[in-house]
Amino acid sequence: MRRAAVAIAAGAMAVSLAACGSAKESGDNADSTGSAKKGDDIKVGLLLPENATARYEKFDRPLIEEKVKELTNGKGEVVYANAKQDASTQNQQVDTMVTNKVDVLIVDAVDSKAIAGSVKKAKDAGIPVVAYDRLAEGPIDAYTSFDNETVGKTQGEALLKALGDKAKDGQIVMMNGSSTDPNAAQFKKGAHSVLDGKVKIGREYDTKEWKPENANSNMEGAISALGKDKIVGVYSANDGMAGGIITALKAAGIADIPVTGQDAELAGVQRIVTGEQYMSVYKPYPQEADVAAEMAVALAQGKSLDSIAKDKVDSPTTKAIPSVLVPVVSLTKDNIKDTVIKDGIYTVNEICTGKYKAACDKIGLK
Repeated sequence: MRRAAVAIAAGAMAVSLAACGSAKESGDNADSTGSAKKGDDIKVGLLLPENATARYEKFDRPLIEEKVKELTNGKGEVVYANAKQDASTQNQQVDTMVTNKVDVLIVDAVDSKAIAGSVKKAKDAGIPVVAYDRLAEGPIDAYTSFDNETVGKTQGEALLKALGDKAKDGQIVMMNGSSTDPNAAQFKKGAHSVLDGKVKIGREYDTKEWKPENANSNMEGAISALGKDKIVGVYSANDGMAGGIITALKAAGIADIPVTGQDAELAGVQRIVTGEQYMSVYKPYPQEADVAAEMAVALAQGKSLDSIAKDKVDSPTTKAIPSVLVPVVSLTKDNIKDTVIKDGIYTVNEICTGKYKAACDKIGLK
């Protein structure tokens, strides 16, 4: 896993992070003021929202754990909890970590509004909070994610490119993410900024809990309402939902229409290889995870974030949150080698298993 992080840091996509500096560099500046409160023996609470999406257990958790160890000379501890898509469970997990006196929290919120009270409890207990991937409400100290409107724009632009002249005559279905996820609203906004006026949106859904089975059910409803011959493409906000959507399309006898995605999940990449899915958005998780760990360690040690976070972001409850927004890449069959393989996310052997080998050979993926 470290290979992925090193490859990212060495590549062009790491320019943003390199410009921001590291927690150690931040610490060098802060030490001169005598502001550091703790040494390397810190406890970092990590709360992730769910485990149905492959990224959280495969990438985010191990990368953050590894980076915290690296930044603390092996002395820092990560205390982990996964809410399994339940906002109440996540609030209880925050309470438990506050009781257990962690030094800092990294929180990827199930529900950005519902978490606000728990964020305040942590803050009142003197525990700083880093909002990870989703901008939680409440008194957040730092935030790192991807430029979510750009994600939506990237998806919309790819869909229009794939549609070509068909955009003038047919209709698309928009399958957005969960209404409780602030990122989903930003993806949707970015996508609409590109798609509106360029293609007719026949049906649009906010998909409960991002679940593929809910996207599948929504897609079945759209096919029934619009007619299978009228749909020319599908905007899907992520790869998991794209899988459910493609299953519904196949069942209705609809083939060869572009479907978007996000997260570069292995199953999504394999569908891109076969042509069932047109694209995904590759988000370099090692870079995002490294930034979150750097922020958390710096905050736990009472150090400044000035050399890490160059941007400021406003949430509905907190203004000017120190932030790092990581760039994204449109992933198609044309650049699989230059993205997820080059960065060590997957190997060719992982992607090109038995039933995908012929399709891999056809696009030169060997």
